[in-house]
Amino acid sequence: MRTAGRHFLQIPGPSTVPDRILRAIDMPTIDHRGPAFAAVGKRALDGMKTIFKTDSYVFIYPASGTGAWEAALVNALSPGDKVLMYETGHFATLWCELAERVGLQPELIESDWRAGADPDRIEERLRADKANDIKAVCVVHNETSTGSVSPVSAIRRAIDAAGHPALFMVDTISSLASIDYRHDDWGVDITVGGSQKGLMLPPGLSFNAVSEKAMAASKKATTSISYWSWDAMVGPNKNGYFPYTPATNMLYGLNEAIDMLNEEGLENVFARHTRHGEATRTAVRAWDLEVLCNRQGHESGVLTAVMMPDGHSADAFRAKTLAHFDLSLGNGLSKIADKVFRIGHLGDFNDLTLMAALSGVEMGLDLAGVPYRAGGAQAAMNQLKDTATAKTAE
Repeated sequence: MRTAGRHFLQIPGPSTVPDRILRAIDMPTIDHRGPAFAAVGKRALDGMKTIFKTDSYVFIYPASGTGAWEAALVNALSPGDKVLMYETGHFATLWCELAERVGLQPELIESDWRAGADPDRIEERLRADKANDIKAVCVVHNETSTGSVSPVSAIRRAIDAAGHPALFMVDTISSLASIDYRHDDWGVDITVGGSQKGLMLPPGLSFNAVSEKAMAASKKATTSISYWSWDAMVGPNKNGYFPYTPATNMLYGLNEAIDMLNEEGLENVFARHTRHGEATRTAVRAWDLEVLCNRQGHESGVLTAVMMPDGHSADAFRAKTLAHFDLSLGNGLSKIADKVFRIGHLGDFNDLTLMAALSGVEMGLDLAGVPYRAGGAQAAMNQLKDTATAKTAE
């Protein structure tokens, strides 16, 4: 049976793909070795430098974010190398598991999943590594499973304060083009990204932004690689080409996405996401529910993870909300499965989209019999109205 109206995809990615990007992807496939493609490829490679805020290398893979995770590790490190990772949530844990599978020795700093990575704990561990056995520090900028943001610039300062030479790797799969990020200014060596979140594309492209230090490390690394090789990319990329068949039509879409982000202005994009995150948390607290991230300043503008009251199923609530209002919400993952639901507020997203999503959540809470206090959607609406008025008055 057909459901009228649009489906509200309010998971924390993949995000809804705007019509402009869909139309850009809907182009005839061209010869990826021909002269016309060079302009497409070069535009994408140069354009992504403006998104990562880097003057260094950017590599684009036809892969999911998991591929970019692997590319970062296998290019810069050798089998048996020790890497320090921080357990901010499900995806940080998955990256750690991948590191082990490719032959590295990851050490995971454990946490309660309710905040981003703690720079002090990273600095303490690095100071204790007198022999500099740790070759890389890996953190997730925005943990998609929890809605917590790690302070990347503070972690860079912690690494420097420890006087440690480890490479610094950051996963921005769910934060890139949504939350302020500065690859060069924050001294990151390898940044990992993906297409399906803030970049507003379907899944299928992933990225490595790479510093000169990381590129130099890759020359000494001994991991056997082919598909992920940065070296294989450098030569063809100079002229807009790739060493193997690229995702041509996704690159058309990527170029359109970069144009859209720069037309709005990245600082405005970041401010919009921050504002929607604040309004969503206002709604959650007005419902008398608890936000999973409990450290002030670490809350995400990309998503809000909401804890369910004891004895109530997040998945049953999500199923009821989908059935009645055609609203998809994110599920809890691994050790918080069925204990939280996640509201995505990222990508091509505005005030009215947020209000529709929050209204659907509030109605779903009621239908599912979840104990809550009415008025969360109204509280968010008041905040959006007040901030919109203040912005206009400026």
